[in-house]
Amino acid sequence: ASFTISLHKADNTTVTIKLKPGLQANCRIRMKYVIMSELKIKPGDNVTFTFTCGTPEKYFITEIQKNIDCVSGPCPFGDVHLYPPGLPRLNRTYIWDVKASTKAGLELKFSTSWLRQTEPGETCPDAVSYNINSSIDNATVNIGTFCRNGSVSRVKLLGGVVMSLHLPWHLPLTTSGFNIASRASIKRLCIIESILKRESSITLMSPNYPLGFPEDELMTWQFVIPPSLRASVFFHNYSLSNCERKEERVEYYIPGSPSNPEVFKLSDSQPANIAGTFNMSLQGCDQDAQNPGILRLLFQVVVQHPQVDENVTHLVDLSKEKNMTVTIHLEGWPSRTPLMSEPICLICKDPRTCDRALTLTSGAVYRISFLCKDLSQLRITAEKGIGCMDIRWCQKKIYSLSVPKAITRLPIRLHKFNWKLLATDMINVEITSPSLKLQQPIPEQRCNTSYSYSIVSATPETELNLGVFCPGGSIEKIQMRNNITISLKPFGKGFINESIPQDLKMSFVPHIKDECIFTVSPNPQAKVYLQTPNSPYGLPPYVSISWFITVPSKQTARLRFSKDRMGIACETGRAYVNIKEETPGAEEIVRREDELLPQPRNMLHSFWVNVSNCRPADKTQLTLQFWVTLADKQLDLGIILAVVAGAGVLTVIGLTVCCVKKKKKKTQNPMVGVYNDNVNTQMPGRKGSFRKGRQNNESHVYAVIDDAVVYGHLLKESNGSVSPEVDVYRPFDGPIGSMPPSPPPFSFRKDIKRSSNPEVEPLPLMDIDQDTYTFAHQKSGQSEDNGDANKKDKGDTGIPLLENKEPDGLVG
Repeated sequence: ASFTISLHKADNTTVTIKLKPGLQANCRIRMKYVIMSELKIKPGDNVTFTFTCGTPEKYFITEIQKNIDCVSGPCPFGDVHLYPPGLPRLNRTYIWDVKASTKAGLELKFSTSWLRQTEPGETCPDAVSYNINSSIDNATVNIGTFCRNGSVSRVKLLGGVVMSLHLPWHLPLTTSGFNIASRASIKRLCIIESILKRESSITLMSPNYPLGFPEDELMTWQFVIPPSLRASVFFHNYSLSNCERKEERVEYYIPGSPSNPEVFKLSDSQPANIAGTFNMSLQGCDQDAQNPGILRLLFQVVVQHPQVDENVTHLVDLSKEKNMTVTIHLEGWPSRTPLMSEPICLICKDPRTCDRALTLTSGAVYRISFLCKDLSQLRITAEKGIGCMDIRWCQKKIYSLSVPKAITRLPIRLHKFNWKLLATDMINVEITSPSLKLQQPIPEQRCNTSYSYSIVSATPETELNLGVFCPGGSIEKIQMRNNITISLKPFGKGFINESIPQDLKMSFVPHIKDECIFTVSPNPQAKVYLQTPNSPYGLPPYVSISWFITVPSKQTARLRFSKDRMGIACETGRAYVNIKEETPGAEEIVRREDELLPQPRNMLHSFWVNVSNCRPADKTQLTLQFWVTLADKQLDLGIILAVVAGAGVLTVIGLTVCCVKKKKKKTQNPMVGVYNDNVNTQMPGRKGSFRKGRQNNESHVYAVIDDAVVYGHLLKESNGSVSPEVDVYRPFDGPIGSMPPSPPPFSFRKDIKRSSNPEVEPLPLMDIDQDTYTFAHQKSGQSEDNGDANKKDKGDTGIPLLENKEPDGLVG
């Protein structure tokens, strides 16, 4: 097909058909006998041409430029037409270059379809776009690129303008969609008018964005909004230049405001909840010539109906709180930024200061309101700091870790409440739950409350995630080292009223030896599950954790591990599990990582469980779980009969002794005992078993013993079934310490000699057969081992986890 283009000389229009950038000339233009790659048609020309291919739109584009001089002659104001007709179906760009004096203004008015400004790199859905440039004294400023179907109705410019319209080849558009009018000088770079008739959201940018706004310039946006709607302004991206004089600022003219214009910095929260039409202006400054910087701005205007409860305020009294912040925000904040097209939800601390996130600080009283249709989109995140730098000032203080009523009374769901507990190295934290108690949620032990606590201990070197805890368990107390973060997080829609009980408390205590100590009071009706922290990732290297399980005097505890071995191999040091009852003379059960864990066993007294980790050789980490159940003590009938029989035999022996002594006294005077200071009955064994008493000062050793006090024949007569009650061990009824069994230092653990069979361990050295008057009695309850030897090797040179120190003064 052939095309004929005829241009009138008076139209001052030029048409250029050329190849698309970057394409080879696989298609050419033929005009008579001449073949060319580019055709330029000037004013007054009449040209007929064809293409050498059937799809020229793949290779060629058309530019139509019309020059309009409004300085030396009259301006052709009015509708702008697409001229000339009869152009080939190619992608085409119409350019109108209008020259005008800076003493006057030009107005581009869009009639058929208002415009929407696009961000850099964005393309229009229908491929139709407008580009507006201001031209002043040969300097060009890009006002912006726009698509159709928006809210921008007019653009007023100072001086000349270069207007471009880009059309795709397949769209048979016949009108430009705008007209040009003359206006008085606007005394600023430009004015962009935007009409918002209904709820909507628009995005606008400063000229030259993302490059810099011209130095010391002024421009204005006019927003025409019905008085029944409310508008809010949000700055999403901006930067400031380096000013030598003046100050970059934003000015608002709001009808009815007592302080017009209202001046804001770009860093301020911008006005919100504005009723009806308003203007916003951006003012630049005189920039530093050496380092000018860039002033640029991208912002959003959101228009919506006033909320039903926009005049309802909520009192948030934080006047008595210290070191606390409360942030009300959209769900997902701050990692998720809502799309600009999403319905807006604002929090206002006064009628004109609103934002998507509002932070309140302690020490003040606030009256807030919500500009939001659906309050379920909002969340509360709060944080409170508690510190102790000197134990003398804060040891006796007990702090309540509960969510303040000022938060629970708000109609907003609580997302998280964090307590930051800070102390020096030698001060630790004690967390208690006196009435509700805590439990670790695991598949066998699920939470049935509306919230849980996450507890993390952190130092600059390491972090120990203690895990998640919820009320309704058996853990009464947790003692931890280092700085602690406790986070309360609700489940679902719970925790939005003040009726939910909370009893978590904390205090600062002196330094503890382990990283963490749990105090557990098992529920008699339930199985209590306990596990090492940081599950399922495992206990960090060289960390020691202890549990103190209290057992009532009339009950026994059944202890059982969930697996047979620890399941790790150590690269450095040793991993240990230690179990010891909290009673004088109790034996300590020790297991290494290469040994079987203790079999299920009954504990007659309160006891300690300690787990200390090594540095594992591979990625497998130490995780242990065990459980405890309580049962009433069962009195054995055999023991009762044995006690009765023993009492009878002792009675017979007592009567016999009395008779013999009476007979001897009649026939013989007793000899006087002579003290022998050369006899030493000190047994070879562990030092410190008895610090002082008869064994050390040998006050009970005699060189001569009257045969009147020899009763050996009586013992033989009883067949050895009853032992004389001489030097019988009496249980210690005084106070017992609360420190856990201590694992040996890592430098000694590798040298501990053990029996080859961990389940059969030899008896320890006992004070037996070295002293005529001293007998070692094994207590009932220590004899029950349930298939697990709990006694230490005689050859064990390791340091015990807890010295078996008798209280001073316990002598036979």
